[in-house]
Amino acid sequence: MDVIYLSPWDLSIAALLVIALAVLTSRVGMGLSRSLLVAAARTVIQLLLIGLVLTTLFEHAALYWVALMALIMLLVAGREVMARQARRFRGWWGYGIGTLAMFTSAFTATILALTVIISPAPWWEPQYAIPLLGMLLGNTMTGIALGLDRLTTTAWQQRRTIEGRLILGQTWSESIQDIRRDAARSGLMPIINAMAAAGIVSLPGMMTGQILAGTPPMEAVKYQILVMFLITAGTGFGTLGAIWLGARRLFDERERLRLDRLA
Repeated sequence: MDVIYLSPWDLSIAALLVIALAVLTSRVGMGLSRSLLVAAARTVIQLLLIGLVLTTLFEHAALYWVALMALIMLLVAGREVMARQARRFRGWWGYGIGTLAMFTSAFTATILALTVIISPAPWWEPQYAIPLLGMLLGNTMTGIALGLDRLTTTAWQQRRTIEGRLILGQTWSESIQDIRRDAARSGLMPIINAMAAAGIVSLPGMMTGQILAGTPPMEAVKYQILVMFLITAGTGFGTLGAIWLGARRLFDERERLRLDRLA
């Protein structure tokens, strides 16, 4: 099946829909028109830039370039995790907890898929490594950001309850156990919903893209199943790890609640 290439005119027609939406939101006074247009412009610029970068990377494939690209993606994702929290940890911890959790979970799942399951030659082939890592980092980033935000915000709101439990003799882990459980549920719910609705309510983006590019539907389905499982594992382990580290950071070595560590 031949690939149908899109022209700038084709993309302009789709862009007109976003512009029409911006005009409509402006007319009804929602105040979102500027945000819509700026976000649309950023989408075009960022995707064109990454397209140029990936084209160059594919043409000059080398492990150190792939590693550099992966490092940049990780560092940007770590910043996004920190920026999405209403009450983040002060200092390096605000950036380091999410970044470490994503590195441990998303990179492990990606390397496992590349070396054991897909097994391209070489194993770091950018055509497979960068898209897989990007999907895992994006979803893991969302799960960790939601989980940490729920953890810190709820701990701040229920600080009296936590301190009361500590006074009654509970350990730091026991005093915040319910909050950790709710935070983990918040972080994992989006990927659980995505898995539950995949194929019935929605066609996942990767599978849709492969089908549009001419890949046989069943092969696209198999890749999508693989990616969904990898994303779920990466998001789950990353979120649980980040929440544990974040919860531990809320207490000092004498198991006292230290909310002054939050910004």
